[in-house]
Amino acid sequence: MTVALVIAAFLALWWILGQMSLRSFWIQTLNGLSFGAVLFFLASGFTLIFGLMRITNLAHGGFYLVGAYIGIMLMALTGNFFVALVVSALAIMLLGLFTERVLLRPIRGLEKPEVLLTIGLTFVLGDLSLAIWGGDPMPVPVPGFLEGPWRIGDFAYPRYRLFVLICAVVVGVVLFYIERRTRIGAMVRAGVDDRETVAALGINIKAVFTGVFMFGAFLAGFAGVIGGGFLSVLPGQDFEILLFALVVVILGGLGSLPGAVLGAVLVGLIDSFAKALVPELAFFTLFAPMALILVLRPRGLLGRES
Repeated sequence: MTVALVIAAFLALWWILGQMSLRSFWIQTLNGLSFGAVLFFLASGFTLIFGLMRITNLAHGGFYLVGAYIGIMLMALTGNFFVALVVSALAIMLLGLFTERVLLRPIRGLEKPEVLLTIGLTFVLGDLSLAIWGGDPMPVPVPGFLEGPWRIGDFAYPRYRLFVLICAVVVGVVLFYIERRTRIGAMVRAGVDDRETVAALGINIKAVFTGVFMFGAFLAGFAGVIGGGFLSVLPGQDFEILLFALVVVILGGLGSLPGAVLGAVLVGLIDSFAKALVPELAFFTLFAPMALILVLRPRGLLGRES
């Protein structure tokens, strides 16, 4: 299967280069990677929550949307983008704490009620956002030093999108370090592999559950603010961004952080090039590979085998 994917990627690259100039190719590549960076923030928390807690948290898109709106509000109050970014993410982390402790804990292990509850929470958050902030598209204002293009010769690209890419790399490195080099990461990895054994060893697995859920919510709020700088924030975007995040974790593999990276890159690039070259088939080009991978490798490209 790996050889087939490499061949398919090579053929796709050869076709794309035949359809556009090299300059356009690099612009679309950066567009795809910057969008993939936002998806990585969202999907990494999503996949960790599912991998450890087996909860398909469909309220993750609602966390993203509310985080973006809180960021807009804080930008209007403080004028400081980084304050808005951190405080919004912390606010969504507290919302995640309430969701896990108050709403989800009484129905732990009941898959259908969990799914229905998180979908319902998304609708509630979406309606509250519409009532509070209205239905007009709003961007998150970006700092002045990140406005405008970054130039190398005659090549120009928005500085803010490059900033988003750098943030994704930094967050990715930190996440991998925590997962692979710290005691907390070891507990999370062990909990993903065998929750019952971890609990039997005396580790407070409920506290680990809560911490991971809060951290996933923090990343969703972070994604909302940082993604709102170049994606419009509007009601309904919660379900749209959640759909992309689901594709990311399905392609990469549920519970796999490297899978979240790979899935985010693939989805971002596929979405960017499809909208540029075959906009009428943009969704087909995204969901057809997902369906194919589900048929050939149901656990995703980097998902753990049972």
